Amino acid sequence: MPTTPISATLTQTDREAVMTAVATIKEKLPFLIDLTADERKALPKMGDKSRAFVSKALEVATQNPDFLPRSFDLEEMRKDVQLFEAMYPIVVALTQLQELVDDTCLATGSEAYAAALQVYTYAKASGQGSGLDAVVVEMGQRFARKPKKKEPQPVTM
Repeated sequence: MPTTPISATLTQTDREAVMTAVATIKEKLPFLIDLTADERKALPKMGDKSRAFVSKALEVATQNPDFLPRSFDLEEMRKDVQLFEAMYPIVVALTQLQELVDDTCLATGSEAYAAALQVYTYAKASGQGSGLDAVVVEMGQRFARKPKKKEPQPVTM
């Protein structure tokens, strides 16, 4: 599927405004944490199917607190559920934004790289003798392959 070429600029002022907006988001969510990959893997996940289960469990616990042990913090569960539900639309919006930013960055990088390949091809073809030899060699280093190390031959006796 062909992509639409992107022809845009991002002014320093707009870039700074976006970075300020990101800082504001972080400031408004001071409780955000950063989990390691192992921590993420170890946690039970609440997806769309689990949301109904959690909601029902909270309702059961709220209406029947007598069967819960005294150590169970129903109010903390309620806060966790409320925070999750409040953050869910933010996650969806930021995920969509992240995808748009990623796709745009990928497409513009691809366009820039394709243009650079054209420049390199033209410079190789018509740059000899016009002072571009050193630059063409330098640019060609991008495509240089490292020689494969030969396996040491076993000594036979």
